[in-house]
Amino acid sequence: MALAIPIAFLVTLLLVSVPSSLSTTLQQDFMQCLVDNSDVSFPITASFFSPDQNATLFKEELESTAQNLRYLTPSKPKPVFIFEPLYETHVQAAVVCAKKLKVQLRVRSGGHDYEGLSFVAEDETPFVVVDLSKLRQVDVDLDSSSAWAHAGATNGEVYYRIQEKSQTHGFPAGLCSSLGMGGHLVGGAYGSMMRKFGLGADNVLDARIVDANGKILDRAAMGEDVFWAIRGAGGGSFGVILAWKIKLVPVPATVTVFTVTKTLEQDGTNVLYKWQQVADKLDDDLFIRVIISPARKTTGSADRTISMSFQAQFLGDSNRLLEIMQKDFPELGLTEKDCTEMSWIKSVMYIAGFPNSAAPEALLAGKSLFKNHFKAKSDFVKEPIPVEGLEGLWKRFLEEDSPLTIWNPYGGMMSRISESETPFPHREGTLFKIQWLSTWPDGEASEAKHMKWIREMYDYMEQYVSQNPRQAYVNYRDLDLGTNKEGSDAREWGAKYYKGNFERLVKIKGEFDPDNFFRHEQSVPTKIG
Repeated sequence: MALAIPIAFLVTLLLVSVPSSLSTTLQQDFMQCLVDNSDVSFPITASFFSPDQNATLFKEELESTAQNLRYLTPSKPKPVFIFEPLYETHVQAAVVCAKKLKVQLRVRSGGHDYEGLSFVAEDETPFVVVDLSKLRQVDVDLDSSSAWAHAGATNGEVYYRIQEKSQTHGFPAGLCSSLGMGGHLVGGAYGSMMRKFGLGADNVLDARIVDANGKILDRAAMGEDVFWAIRGAGGGSFGVILAWKIKLVPVPATVTVFTVTKTLEQDGTNVLYKWQQVADKLDDDLFIRVIISPARKTTGSADRTISMSFQAQFLGDSNRLLEIMQKDFPELGLTEKDCTEMSWIKSVMYIAGFPNSAAPEALLAGKSLFKNHFKAKSDFVKEPIPVEGLEGLWKRFLEEDSPLTIWNPYGGMMSRISESETPFPHREGTLFKIQWLSTWPDGEASEAKHMKWIREMYDYMEQYVSQNPRQAYVNYRDLDLGTNKEGSDAREWGAKYYKGNFERLVKIKGEFDPDNFFRHEQSVPTKIG
C-alpha cells in the first residue's frame, strides 16, 4: 500500500523543484491556494499540466479533446497551465483561487468548442484552463426515469450507461458521441430524437453549478432565472456546470436506420428540394438529415459531383417506416434493403459514424472521430431554398477542396415548444438548420484561402436563409458574428444566437455575475451599450 504523504509536503517539494518563471510562480500560488481552500487529499502535482514542468505532457493534455486544430497552432495563445480537478470541491476552489489571483479562467468539458473558447483566450493574459474530463460519473435511476451526468462525461458515456440499465430508455442529445455534457447541454443540444422529444436542454430537470463566489448551487439555490439561462445560453457565461439531472425518454426495442445517397446525376438536387418541403412535417418518430459534400464521379476520376447522403433514424420498425416514406417522401426511393433494424444504442452509434461491428463499449472511449483544421458557420432556414439557389451552392462547393454541410430537420416537438421557454429560440417556423464547414489539413499555410471561401459562400446564402436577424446556433460558435471587444455591440451576435431572449440573458448575467468573472469573446455581457 502506498504511503499517505502529507499534501503540504508535496506542495513544498514542487515549489523547490520547478523552474523559476512567471508561469511557475502563478502555478505555485494557485496550488497553495487550492490547498488552503479545499479538501485536497491527493498528489496535487499530478493534476497540473504546464509547459514549464513537462512540455510533452502539457501538449498532449491541451490537445487531448480539442477538436478544431486551428486553435492549437503555434501562433495561438496557450494557458499558463491546465488543472484537472478530481472532485467538485476542487472546482469550487479553482474558481475562488482564480478570482483571488486575478487570473482568467477557461473551463473545458469536451473540447468541442468550434472557436476554441474553452482552451484559448485571445485577449486574456494570463489565463488557465480547468479541464473537467475527470468528472465523468453517470448515475441512472430508472425508478424516476432520470440520471445525473457529470460535466466531463461524454454523450457516448451517458448513452452507454442508460442502455446498461434499460433497452427502452434513451436521452435526446447530440449526434456526436464525444461531446462533453457540461458544454453540450448549456447550448441547447440537438440530436436525432429532437423532433420527438425536443433538445437535450428541454429535458433537463436540475443542475449543479459553481458560481463566481465558488458556491455550488442546484436549481433551487440558483433560482429559476439562472436555471432558464443555463439551458441554452452557451458555455462560459454564468458558472461552471458540474452536473446535469436529465430526464430519460422512452425508446422502442426496435429502431430502424438507413442512408441513401444521391448525386447530381441521380437527380439529387430535386430530391433535396423535396426533402426541404417535407422533412419538418414527417412523422415525429422520423429524423432524416442530409450530409452534403463533393465526391468523385467515378473511382479514380478527377471530375467531381455533389453527394447528398440522406441519413435517418426512425423510432420503430422498417415496415412502418416504409409506409411513411412511400406516402410522404417517395422521391427518395427508399427500399426494404436500405433499412436496418437495431437497438436504440446501436442506432446512436450508427448516426455517430461507428462501424456496425463496433460494440456499445466503444462509446466509452470518449475520443472525437473528427479532428481537423476547420471553420464552421450555421444557418436556420424558413423557406425551401429554390433549385437555382442550390445549383449556385453546388458551383461554390465544387470550387473548394473539402467543404461539408449538414442539414438537420426541425418540426415536430421543436415547433411545439415556445421560443422563450429556454434561451434557444429557433423553434416554430424553422424548416431545418444548416451547419457549414470547410476543412483543411495543412494548418496556417492555407487557412486564409479556406476562410475566404466559407465567408463568401456564407454571403451568397444570405438571400436564402433566416433574416432580421440571420440566426445562428450558439454551440457552433462563430466569432465572425462579433465579439465582446471594446467598441463592439454585443447585440450583433446576441440577436443571432438568442433573438428576443438576449435582453433577458443580459439582465440575469448582470445580477448573477455582476463582476463578469465568467467571460470569453462571446460570453453574455453584464450590460448592453
